Amino acid sequence: MDIRPATSEDDDAIWRVLQPVFRAGETYPIPRDIGRAEALAYWHTPGHHVFLVEDMGGVVGTYYLRANQRGGGAHVANCGYIVADEQTHKGVARAMCIHSIEQAKQLSFRAMQFNFVVSTNSRAVKLWQSMGFEIVGKLPHAFHHPTRGHVDAYVMFRTL
Repeated sequence: MDIRPATSEDDDAIWRVLQPVFRAGETYPIPRDIGRAEALAYWHTPGHHVFLVEDMGGVVGTYYLRANQRGGGAHVANCGYIVADEQTHKGVARAMCIHSIEQAKQLSFRAMQFNFVVSTNSRAVKLWQSMGFEIVGKLPHAFHHPTRGHVDAYVMFRTL
């Protein structure tokens, strides 16, 4: 796998990764009917370092890295990761997490926090825990899952 900074030329590929996940509405608190332009603007919000993951010439994932907060909280990183639907269970999310931790350290972040990990996304929760993240908070019924109703979301944290 090759992980590199994304460019505007990658927007079509990024949208192909984002669209099915956003449409499913199971893991991101994003409107399910979000349009391409709005989704890409969200992913490329100023301050986001956006990366693209390629494997054998195809795009298999994307993630962004940013400061979780401004000012006194700017030393803590935050990320959002999405793996292409057909690439799950192939180590893409783990590779992105490892890469993001390395990038965060290079950018002088001291910790990383995930603000809203949907509890029913058990594969992600288990993976992040295996990468040293701890659940430090639970947001009861904070996410409306399209088939399971209101479910919890977690705040996960690790030092770098």
